[in-house]
Amino acid sequence: MRILLVSQMYPGPGAPDLGTFVAQLERELVERGNEVDLAVLDTRAGGKLRYLTLARRTLAARRPDVVYAHFLVPSGLVALAGRAPLVVTAHGRDVRNVGAIPGIAAATRLVVGRASAVVCVSEYLRGELEAKVPEARGKTEVVSSGVDLDAFAVTQPPGGPARFLCVGALEERKNVVRLADAFARLGAGTLTFAGDGALRTRLEGRERVRVLGRVPHDEVPRLLADSHVLCQPSLVEPLGQALLEAMACGRSVVATRIGGPPEFVPPGAGVLVDPLDVEEIARAMRLAEAFPRPNEAARAAAAGHDVRRQAERIEAILSRAAGRRA
Repeated sequence: MRILLVSQMYPGPGAPDLGTFVAQLERELVERGNEVDLAVLDTRAGGKLRYLTLARRTLAARRPDVVYAHFLVPSGLVALAGRAPLVVTAHGRDVRNVGAIPGIAAATRLVVGRASAVVCVSEYLRGELEAKVPEARGKTEVVSSGVDLDAFAVTQPPGGPARFLCVGALEERKNVVRLADAFARLGAGTLTFAGDGALRTRLEGRERVRVLGRVPHDEVPRLLADSHVLCQPSLVEPLGQALLEAMACGRSVVATRIGGPPEFVPPGAGVLVDPLDVEEIARAMRLAEAFPRPNEAARAAAAGHDVRRQAERIEAILSRAAGRRA
């Protein structure tokens, strides 16, 4: 198939961590013999005007057999100009915005109504989307973003005191301040934050805490290899890509029980928490620290989300949509 991939997030020279899950799926679709043309934004700069650039790139692309967009709005809305059947993946924030930002609900209903299929990265997200946009019922499918099991391979963890890692934006939804407060109650070990955001100043200067800022995605396997437990007790997590990657590396995890993580984090692989309970997060960190190193149960659970298998599933959905073109 000739696929036009439309995304408002894609890794670029100045933002190598942006939309890496989109790029890895694109790579696997190409490996499977598909032609993939890109209409993407690979920078955080430009404000809302950058979506005009995304629209121009979509209109300038060759006519595809099928358009595959990531995020319902704005990418899905822009992708309607792609002159072919549309499949769109919802990732989380695009669904949360429905009803929270004026105009988004109507735009989302338009995209969903015109799409041949809507992919959600978790059952949790499918339920949220269908509750907010009933028109999605009957055309949703669940396929996670997947994890590259070769890039995120099992390594032998280092010895010594517990090394906790958190990968993601330093923002309220990621619950990073409560995580740091919970870690302080442990009295030993280290906690490293790989990410940046408005809450960075509330994390810097704490004892045994490091804040690295944003890191390229290809450096994440090294950070995981140097850690024991990946912590992501977000207020809500539609999927939890960093959790999947850590588990693929054989690392135990501490994850929120709100959202997608309960769907793929079994008891032996990690501990699920109430993200508002600092004491519970601290207890979970102690429990996860005592799990096997490396954690074979975590690796086995992540293997069910192999990106090659997920690309195969996405390809089948795209193929069905392209077949409806006539």
